[in-house]
Amino acid sequence: MNFGDIDREFSGFEKSKIVILPVPYEATTTYRKGTQKGPEAIIEASRNIELYDEETDSEPYKVGIHTLKEFREGFDNPQKMIKALADKVQGLFSLGKLVIALGGEHTITLGMVEGLRREEKDFSILILDAHADLRNSYEGTKYSHACGARRLIEENRILQVGIRSLCQEEADFIKKKDLKLFYAKDIVGKEDWMEEVISRLSNKIYLSIDLDFLDPSIMPAVGTPEPGGLGWYETLKFLRLLTKEKKILGIDVVELCPIPSDIPSSFAAAKLIYKLIAYRTTTQY
Repeated sequence: MNFGDIDREFSGFEKSKIVILPVPYEATTTYRKGTQKGPEAIIEASRNIELYDEETDSEPYKVGIHTLKEFREGFDNPQKMIKALADKVQGLFSLGKLVIALGGEHTITLGMVEGLRREEKDFSILILDAHADLRNSYEGTKYSHACGARRLIEENRILQVGIRSLCQEEADFIKKKDLKLFYAKDIVGKEDWMEEVISRLSNKIYLSIDLDFLDPSIMPAVGTPEPGGLGWYETLKFLRLLTKEKKILGIDVVELCPIPSDIPSSFAAAKLIYKLIAYRTTTQY
């Protein structure tokens, strides 16, 4: 059960430049439950992807894509999970691997960033998401998936794109801190925002993609869907431009909440990951 059903010649750990890490952590999700099943659904769907990418005229898998066993340490406590995940990925980052974590809920980003921060000091974080996730606490915990960006912003430089859902507390916090968010209403169907987003990032970045960033017409299988998201091709155009101009150090793709009858969502998530690999391998390897 490896990503892409790739032959061992191109999926062994030592030679692989890409590492897929399933993290089926789910403790604080609201509305629809089931993000813990997201990593498995993505990997299963990926086994049906064509490994040739027509856009880049390449076979990205040949740089090596290794799939690790599911990470399940510290799941009884969010802070324990974050630390354990940071310990795990620090070792991978130290080997020069591009780690792509599959969630699970958005809280896993905290562990990924902490692990990367131990190896790399100068990078910014780009979050593609429908939700601001800037609550200080939610349902009794500061480590809810609704608080992820708030925890990250305390020690990191972050930029959020695609936002179209937030509460009054978050709106007040944004005004108080004079934060620049790229709201979906201002960017959908346009292109001028892409270069502005990229210009606000440092040369090295960590990329976090909550799949509800995409419009629910193409990604309905998420825990908290929001209308008015970005489309497939405008998302790909932005990601390709991003990989040309910035070095992506790590990635997470989170919040797929599989629906048994909805195969397209899982496949779209897997395809999005493979497109990212294609863009990065053709520009940065």
